[in-house]
Amino acid sequence: MYTERESLAPYKIWGDGIEKEAMEQMKNACDLPVAAAGALMPDAHSGYGLPIGGVLATENCVIPYAVGMDIACRMKMTVLDLPVSRIRGDEGKLRNVIERETQFGVGTGFENRRQHDVMDEDWSVSPVTKKNRDKAWFQLGSSGSGNHFVEFGTLTLKSPELGLAAGTYTALLSHSGSRGTGGETAQHYSRLAMDLHPKLPKQLKHLAWLELDSEAGQEYWAAMQLMGKYAAANHELIHRSIARSLKVDVLADVENHHNFAWKEVHFGKEVVVHRKGATPATKNTLGIIPGSMATPGFVIRGKGNPESMNSASHGAGRAMSRTATKNSFTWNQANKFLAERDVVLISAGLDEVPMGYKDIHKVMDAQKDLVEIIARFDPKLVKMAPEKIARQPRGKQRNR
Repeated sequence: MYTERESLAPYKIWGDGIEKEAMEQMKNACDLPVAAAGALMPDAHSGYGLPIGGVLATENCVIPYAVGMDIACRMKMTVLDLPVSRIRGDEGKLRNVIERETQFGVGTGFENRRQHDVMDEDWSVSPVTKKNRDKAWFQLGSSGSGNHFVEFGTLTLKSPELGLAAGTYTALLSHSGSRGTGGETAQHYSRLAMDLHPKLPKQLKHLAWLELDSEAGQEYWAAMQLMGKYAAANHELIHRSIARSLKVDVLADVENHHNFAWKEVHFGKEVVVHRKGATPATKNTLGIIPGSMATPGFVIRGKGNPESMNSASHGAGRAMSRTATKNSFTWNQANKFLAERDVVLISAGLDEVPMGYKDIHKVMDAQKDLVEIIARFDPKLVKMAPEKIARQPRGKQRNR
């Protein structure tokens, strides 16, 4: 049965100009009878149920839609022992190694399967993961579609950090999650949660929850943990295989989830903290907040702000929807934007052009009480899932 709250769970908003729908979704989330507290990050925009950039603490339950459809989507950066001059000097080689060592797009994978210990985990923790183990192995080491990417760029340290001296380094940055298996897991348990709560009002439908002490809740929790290990394995394989192909050492690395749920202690009690498109930012924890394909990202150190439940943004966030972006901009405009910033784009969809995103500098300014910037990453050679229909003939895609 659904019981309406007398008042909303407390929540705080970071940043200005957040779209009305995302604000309403955050408010709805804090109207759940199981909600303990919430927070809305400055990159927020609307999603299903909880907005992207939403943080929600609940009591003894997990909300599949508040974790997100791409369970354990994450960032990983490795700093490579490769001179910065090689990014342009060996551009063709770097491009080839990205295209050889990972695959982009829905359903893509490797016929010659990659090897990783994650496939020795117990995949029978959920009927969904058990059924999809073979698919997951096929897709192991791949990168997905949408805003997922692999890119080379420069990492600038103004002071010694990450075990490195101040200076500018070549870095490899990737963004992707748990691929098709994570998506099917999310869909299955989201539908199940909604079936278990048919009395929820329409605006709360996608925020249906699973009790952690129920069979379904335990299954989802175990499957989510497995998808976290699987997503991490995807990134590990991409970075390891690229470094090996280039015959270079890894000098440092940083990584973090941003679509996940954690059991944490806040307000003097244990709660489940959902970070849907939000970066963990506990005190002194390192993380990565990217911009767009042609704007900088940042390595950050968390400040452990209790009001955000130790969270920060997961990127710049969309300024407009994918459809609006495609209808508002052309590749000629995007190519000019990229060229001005010395970015070579191997492939991407028009809906991912930088002009569709918020100003990353404003986003970072809005969360100075959440994170400290310790390094800046500037993308230089970017690969994302290509559009279904090629916009330019092969051989003429330098800034596509």
